[in-house]
Amino acid sequence: MPELQRLRPDHAPAVLAFEKANRAFFAASVPDRGDAYFADYPPRHDALLAEQAAGTCHFHVLVAEDTSEVLGRFNLMDATAGTAELGFRLAEKATGRGLATTAVHDLFALCRTTYGLTRLTARAAVRNAASHGVLRRAGFVETGEAVALNGERGVGFVRVLGR
Repeated sequence: MPELQRLRPDHAPAVLAFEKANRAFFAASVPDRGDAYFADYPPRHDALLAEQAAGTCHFHVLVAEDTSEVLGRFNLMDATAGTAELGFRLAEKATGRGLATTAVHDLFALCRTTYGLTRLTARAAVRNAASHGVLRRAGFVETGEAVALNGERGVGFVRVLGR
């Protein structure tokens, strides 16, 4: 079973490989990151780790236990006053097995026990039905608010975490 791990410096090559291998798949449902993202990845990874060290974000990777391959990314961003925004993406070859929903539930436990978070928000592109499904299965509800997602129309979600 894949394992959710807190982002570390040694994850950088596997995260970049994950992003490159799934770029076209992701672009079908979310705005593309652009060429600069891939060309300048090492400093970008370092910046993520700095945000994590500051406690403003909590980044995670879903790692295959047998190969250490990154199968997904699950991030809690802008953590403040008990609230953070959830963002996630799963490799194309890992879809359809409930891994994203399970990883989001695993994050709920970390939110309560480690990060002191009691409320999560999320945004998903209108065209991203898979993310809408994961969020609903994880107990998120639509807020009814239209949100911008990298210049694209999106839908807002919220989930209050019980103790």
